[in-house]
Amino acid sequence: MPAQILIVDDDPAERRRLEAAVAGLGHVATAFGDGEAALTRLRAADGKRFDLMILDLVMPELDGIGVLRRLAEIGCRIQVIVQAAPGGIDMAASAIKAGATDFVLKPASPERLAISIRNALRIGALEGQIAGMSRSASGKLDLGDLVATGPAMQRALSLGRRAAASALPILLEGERGTGKARIARAIHGSGDRRNKPFVAVDCRADQALGAIETAQGGTLLLREIGDLAADAQARLLRLLQDGEAEPTSSKRAARVDIRLIATSSRELITEVRQGRFREDLFYRLNALPIRVPPLRERREDIVALAQHFALRIAAEEGRPALEGFSADALALLGRQAWPGNVRELENAVFRAVALADGPWLTIDDFPRLTAGSGPASVPAEAPVAPSPAAPSARLAPMPAPAFLEVGHIRAIGPDGDVRTLAEIEAAMIELALERYRGRMATVARKLGIGRSTLYRKLKELGIAGDEEKVAAE
Repeated sequence: MPAQILIVDDDPAERRRLEAAVAGLGHVATAFGDGEAALTRLRAADGKRFDLMILDLVMPELDGIGVLRRLAEIGCRIQVIVQAAPGGIDMAASAIKAGATDFVLKPASPERLAISIRNALRIGALEGQIAGMSRSASGKLDLGDLVATGPAMQRALSLGRRAAASALPILLEGERGTGKARIARAIHGSGDRRNKPFVAVDCRADQALGAIETAQGGTLLLREIGDLAADAQARLLRLLQDGEAEPTSSKRAARVDIRLIATSSRELITEVRQGRFREDLFYRLNALPIRVPPLRERREDIVALAQHFALRIAAEEGRPALEGFSADALALLGRQAWPGNVRELENAVFRAVALADGPWLTIDDFPRLTAGSGPASVPAEAPVAPSPAAPSARLAPMPAPAFLEVGHIRAIGPDGDVRTLAEIEAAMIELALERYRGRMATVARKLGIGRSTLYRKLKELGIAGDEEKVAAE
């Protein structure tokens, strides 16, 4: 994905030279002849879209050092490469102290400029990932942290910003794996309750509404609201109508101050028509509906999402040398249907990062995708009848005792011998994949291993990780 680069230089010839260099690297350049104009552009509504500034240090009126100071004052964290004259090393050092990422000496060669731009963009991306991870871990993720380059997701996030400024209930509807829970957390982080509790509960659980007291003053996320039991639906309706709930500690009604966000992977109006969900509750929840688009409707986001996941996962897995994706790998990702949506794409990228040997992710790191939907199932060979002239000398295997079979895993093979540890391990992983419906993070946690270890074992044992079966939001 091309970067958006600001060029700030009072010399028209130098601006043209830098614009040509930036375009030659596949990025988009926007040039200004003075620092004030550039700062005004960065303060605009879409100013955050710029990734990097190439800044001349010596300019009339507001010089480069002055621009850097103003950037710090307005809280703009854009990466800055400063250009200094050959005798301006001291000034370049002052610029670095003022917040610049790197400096080059005029006239910088295309090769030197390319290296500086690449390094600055990488630093910016890593800093953004670390900041986003920090906000996510502290419950302060906001809508600006979400990837939305295309109109479908931008519409959803625009509604999210309006919802964040309101106290009305919010209903997020979308297929499984589209990221509804993450959007809910970002709405919480973008509103005035951002420093209050964010509590998520699964409506399939018993006592799903027992967390209301815990969320007091903050946000309560009800995941898969369509699974809420009938009696709990009645209690939730009373809460929305009267602002009161029965706390678990007493039988007296208590005033409740929460923001309510509900998610559903099914169309809730259909559940109403089929008598599985209360109509009056639906209209209370549907005050601010937001449809989260599936990945097939936001294909222009696939590359940006893949790069976002790769950077984050590389940081988490200690792979700072990862450079990115090859062009054919990005093309491969763009051609996929992604029925499991964003979560499936994230799983595919995680597996590629965990297994990759070099600094670039190539199509070889996505074996399931290059093989279509995965390895074709091989039909079992028909049993061969023994020849009458040469009857089999092997006895028919005895069935394994019940205590030697756990779930679908047998300790005794069809030949009557004890199965190898590798076979048992492969069977256990396959059982976990089936039991937890291919949710890799859950499978790894239940098996007591890390996700990187799980993906490595899948590769070693020749098991295809079931990335399509994704149930997490």
